[in-house]
Amino acid sequence: MDTGTHVVMGLALGGLATLDPVVGGSTATAASVMIGTIIGSQIPDIDTILKLKNNAAYIRNHRGITHSIPAVILWPLLIIAVIYPFFPGSDLLHLWLWTFFAVFLHVFVDIFNAYGTQALRPFSSKWVALGMINTFDPFIFGIHIFGLFIWVFGMDPGYTFLGIYGILIIYYFFRFLAKRAVYKSVMSIIPDATEIIISPTMRYNQWRVAAKNEDKFFVGRAVKGRVRIVDRFKRIPIPNNPIINAAKQDKNLSAFLSFSPVYRWEIETIENMYEIRFIDLRYRSNEYYPFVAVVHLTKDLEIINSYTGWIFSEEKLKKKLDIITN
Repeated sequence: MDTGTHVVMGLALGGLATLDPVVGGSTATAASVMIGTIIGSQIPDIDTILKLKNNAAYIRNHRGITHSIPAVILWPLLIIAVIYPFFPGSDLLHLWLWTFFAVFLHVFVDIFNAYGTQALRPFSSKWVALGMINTFDPFIFGIHIFGLFIWVFGMDPGYTFLGIYGILIIYYFFRFLAKRAVYKSVMSIIPDATEIIISPTMRYNQWRVAAKNEDKFFVGRAVKGRVRIVDRFKRIPIPNNPIINAAKQDKNLSAFLSFSPVYRWEIETIENMYEIRFIDLRYRSNEYYPFVAVVHLTKDLEIINSYTGWIFSEEKLKKKLDIITN
């Protein structure tokens, strides 16, 4: 989920914790638990700092080890080590329980996004992405804001958020049914599909679709359960040639390939260089595919520049590559 949603979820868990008699009966425990749930709901995304380094490092590592099983166990212990000295009278066990729940819930809800997490590390490095909930879901964010609002005006926070999370469980179930309906529709259009990736959008009834069979890639959009295929591309295996092999040594392209499951590729000769472009097919928006990796090579197959990330126009891509070059 996005940062804002994780923040309001941390506050909500602090309110929900008041149903715990140990938390509700101790001011010190209640205060420490509130701080613990707020920090715990944010700490797995500390790897966002990798954006300051470069996009390749961010793409390859975001929601990786910081969302893994060992991290979910260790984050609460680190948080408590910082918080507890300021609230020595708080109940250590219940502080740990609620902080752990905040960290676990952060990772758990991220699994339902299209981006996913490597939540099964170290047992598997596979990305777990159920693709049911958009990174920012207006309903989830809005119902948390509503709960916080009525808490401020005197409603009991524990029962308020207990009710809200009951509603959200039902909401997730309906999102599961909606995605399954889209999947069935895609299968009716592409019965020989070998892989189907369905990604939610901010609109409840709209989904992005990327699929493939043995011969083609398909890109589509689902609106109210009805699927329309808008692009088709012939599947051409990545050649084992010196140009591609040289490009694969680039960190940006390597990061892209570690992250993207459905893409097409292009090679162009531009003046005295080669341009190798890989295009992720999952995120088509306004007839454009914004998530790409581009590598420029000299005729001697030396890397001139490269870029991976979100670009919504060719002009911006050229500027990014010029900045990297300079």
